[in-house]
Amino acid sequence: MPTTRPLAAITGASAGIGATFARTLAARGYDFILIARRGNRLQELAAELAQRHGAKCEIVTADLNAAADLERVAQHLQGLSQLDLLINNAGYGVKGQFAASTYAGQEGLHLLHVMATLRLTHAVLPGMVERRAGSVINVASVAGWLVSPGAVSYGATKCWINAFTEGVWMELRGTGSPVRMQALCPGFVYSEFHDVAGMDRSRLGPKSWWFPAEYVVDASLKGLERDQVFVIPGFRYRVVVALMNHIPRSWRRAVLLKMGRYTGRITRSQ
Repeated sequence: MPTTRPLAAITGASAGIGATFARTLAARGYDFILIARRGNRLQELAAELAQRHGAKCEIVTADLNAAADLERVAQHLQGLSQLDLLINNAGYGVKGQFAASTYAGQEGLHLLHVMATLRLTHAVLPGMVERRAGSVINVASVAGWLVSPGAVSYGATKCWINAFTEGVWMELRGTGSPVRMQALCPGFVYSEFHDVAGMDRSRLGPKSWWFPAEYVVDASLKGLERDQVFVIPGFRYRVVVALMNHIPRSWRRAVLLKMGRYTGRITRSQ
């Protein structure tokens, strides 16, 4: 897609944080490759961005859980002569205890959060390194810093994103490359995410712990300008992560078990 404007590719662009990234970046003069399963949502977003900001959008309808779709998207991004920003945002959650859930749902989390992030980052990074320009934002979660009873695979995959992003960031800095990597770790965000997962927001946390997607995206882009490898939007969440990673693991497990029972993510065996 030839363009003289900066170009961003966004997965999971049809709603939530992904769509908010697109709207925010469009106001800054970006064009897009919008990637998601729901092509009709992407078409609506593309029309909005074109009308409001004159943005050119390429629509790529794909299910990144499917190996063929993932490889098709990876090859397309790898073949671009210029890509300024990749945002690996596609994701979802599975409610319930690991032993009581379906394997397909658990596997899907790993395929989307881990394998899609791995493949697409690997597809675009060599070109960025060669051009000495570009950025990758991997959307993780505060859950990536904590063991998450009732959401085991979600927390585990987000933890992987954190470790992966930091490792690549270190490699880039070690070789003097200016390419930037960021793990965006939001807490509770107002979006469709919790509705799709069947989670009751009122049980997850008070309103003061919830942020609009615009707040999260703004924090991410400010952090990217500062080459900040981890961005945790919201002072409360930064304090929680700092505290939970400095107390004994036995204490941390006790706190997280209590939180899991409060939110209904885990229940005692009968």
